[in-house]
Amino acid sequence: MAKTKLEKIANIDLQMKQLENQKKQLLQQHKEQERKDRTKRLCQRMGLLESMLPDTIALTDEQFSAFLEKTVASENGRLVLDGLTAQGGDAISDRASNTEDGAV
Repeated sequence: MAKTKLEKIANIDLQMKQLENQKKQLLQQHKEQERKDRTKRLCQRMGLLESMLPDTIALTDEQFSAFLEKTVASENGRLVLDGLTAQGGDAISDRASNTEDGAV
């Protein structure tokens, strides 16, 4: 049975709405996954920091912020970070091999 042009238009409109809904759903899932990944990353990194520097656990938020500003956000900390990001994964593997050799 041949569809009229109006029926075809209505069918295309329905398909467009369905695709828009699918797009919204996929965007929502993507945002949710990004939030989960960020939460996991923050927990892992802060857990590592607390295991390496257990004295930071007792600090207030203000004290911890000051600690980060004076150590990590310092010029030396910036140079180390720039070096790690410039070399990519090589710097991490080099550091691991230096640690195994006893050098830091």
